[in-house]
Amino acid sequence: MLNFIEVFDVMEVNPISREAVWIGLTGTRTALQRDGFMIDPKAGAFCPADWLDERGYLDARLARQHPRPWGI
Repeated sequence: MLNFIEVFDVMEVNPISREAVWIGLTGTRTALQRDGFMIDPKAGAFCPADWLDERGYLDARLARQHPRPWGI
């Protein structure tokens, strides 16, 4: 059985266009709260827990090595 964990993208709002822009971080709820980011509970995704680094953020290099049928 795979050990999946819920993760969320870290977004910033562009002050001119008001569009949400991904800043290159995806992490667990705990990591984002610890680091002061707000969480949109409807915007979660799941990834294998093995893909997280020691801080609770997605290791993009590791995730890119494994093809997957879903987006993160």
